[in-house]
Amino acid sequence: MRVNEVNPRLKVFPPSEFIVSKVFKDLARTFYHLISKTQMNIYVANIPWKATEEQLKQLFSEYGEVSSAKIIMDKVTQRSRGFGFVEMADDTAGKNAIDQLNGADFLGKNLVVNEARPREEGSGGGGRGNRGGGGGGFRRGDFNRDY
Repeated sequence: MRVNEVNPRLKVFPPSEFIVSKVFKDLARTFYHLISKTQMNIYVANIPWKATEEQLKQLFSEYGEVSSAKIIMDKVTQRSRGFGFVEMADDTAGKNAIDQLNGADFLGKNLVVNEARPREEGSGGGGRGNRGGGGGGFRRGDFNRDY
């Protein structure tokens, strides 16, 4: 243990190899995660109901490696809701696919293709929003009265 030259009351402990290696590993993992995060998530709208995820994946694979393709299905009817998401392995290939496929014909419908926006915290979808509403008008007298 050494004495701090600026403040003699503070003691300086030598760094432990374990702590240094753990910090280095955590930093390396963080930077690798940031560098390797080049995937692009793409929102695709106006997908025909008869389209399959495999057809969507094949369409986008012409522009680069597709990690996944998902068409969103209605929970009740089990039919396509007409939109989905495609995840491409490369950011530049994803941008190229967006440029080429936005407005392109796919099984008789023109696709709308954009970069997907991240979900906002707290938005669970559905719900009724802030519509307000009321409970009807005021009624005098007894509600059980026969008129």
